[in-house]
Amino acid sequence: MRSFSAFLIAVIITASRSTSWASVTIPLTKLERAGSYLQGSAHADRARASFLKTTSGPKTIPATNLVYIQYTTSVGVGCPPTYYNLIVDTGSSNTFVGTGKKYVRTSTSVSTGQNVSVTYGSGFFSGIEYSDTVTLAAGLVIANQSIGDALEFAHFDGVDGIIGIGPVDLTQYTLFPDTDTLIPTIMDNALKQGLIKQRIFGISFAPATTSNDTNGAITYGGIDPAFYTGDITYAPVTKIHPAAHYWGINVTDVTYGTHTVIPRSTAGIVDAGTSLVALADDFFSSYLQAIPGAYLDVNNTGLIVIPPSSVAGMQPLNFTINGRAFSMDTAAQLIPLNENAIWGIETGVQCGVITNLGVNSGRGSDFILGQKFMEKYYVVFDADYKRVGFAYTDHTFSTYLP
Repeated sequence: MRSFSAFLIAVIITASRSTSWASVTIPLTKLERAGSYLQGSAHADRARASFLKTTSGPKTIPATNLVYIQYTTSVGVGCPPTYYNLIVDTGSSNTFVGTGKKYVRTSTSVSTGQNVSVTYGSGFFSGIEYSDTVTLAAGLVIANQSIGDALEFAHFDGVDGIIGIGPVDLTQYTLFPDTDTLIPTIMDNALKQGLIKQRIFGISFAPATTSNDTNGAITYGGIDPAFYTGDITYAPVTKIHPAAHYWGINVTDVTYGTHTVIPRSTAGIVDAGTSLVALADDFFSSYLQAIPGAYLDVNNTGLIVIPPSSVAGMQPLNFTINGRAFSMDTAAQLIPLNENAIWGIETGVQCGVITNLGVNSGRGSDFILGQKFMEKYYVVFDADYKRVGFAYTDHTFSTYLP
């Protein structure tokens, strides 16, 4: 959010331009890192949460799962394009490069005379704004797109920046001296230039089998039926602030087995840039107490620790969205033991992906459905109709294998 983002915690395009409305999918990749790279990621998610606040058809672009906690996609900037590995972030709306591979200026790179800066829950960048050509895929080349050249930054190890696909309002106050100016997003400009027909994108994530797994996809300008089964359930973007600034929705309630976790309709955010699933502290306490012996490892990983004796009895965590239950089964709630070293977890200790926001409910953003939730469902972000959709996939349900 400002998805690393302002009030919240820390794709396979291969179709060419045509006159028919076909979709293209772009793969998403997880980058491979050595060592205890994920240690402290739960703390980073909480920091992010506390801070957030001629036509061509849809195109699907690949995305890669970065060490189990973030998805990235390859984006070209300039002409000829230099390709950058950028975090896919629905919780922020600025696109920038330079945190790894440096920004390469070409004949299409034009300084706007503006400085740009964004502070995220667990990092920041500041630099110079340029207008440049952005290549998402063949047939999806956007002219005059705002690009930040990150001259100063923190906490972007292993990536080159962010592609922000959140609502355009999140770009306000990111420029100087024109602080009130909104920056047209990738989706805004693609629509204006006739590259897509509608401001809709669909995201397909999936549990990774390796630490560098190109198993995800983003479809720009529509949805791709190849990635989901059954119907899509839509929920309107909430009117409750600050969640309304983001891709925020209301859940009717949340249960863990027979235990009530969230007893009433409440607003929260769907955010690809947040790794875990975060609940307001009072709601998280209800979840924690429902699992015998579970506790929050505050001083080390920041993750929930679940005794081995309680794993077999774990129940589904059910989010009711517009009358339909979307469940996280036992496997979806737990970190596989073979990932412990990467997360900074002691060998043999079982941790989970549900965490706390760091504040109690009632502040207008009481949960974040991050990557670990999105790995189970196909998610549609529809700016034209101001709604978020969810559909089942062939990996919605699974069997826990430690």
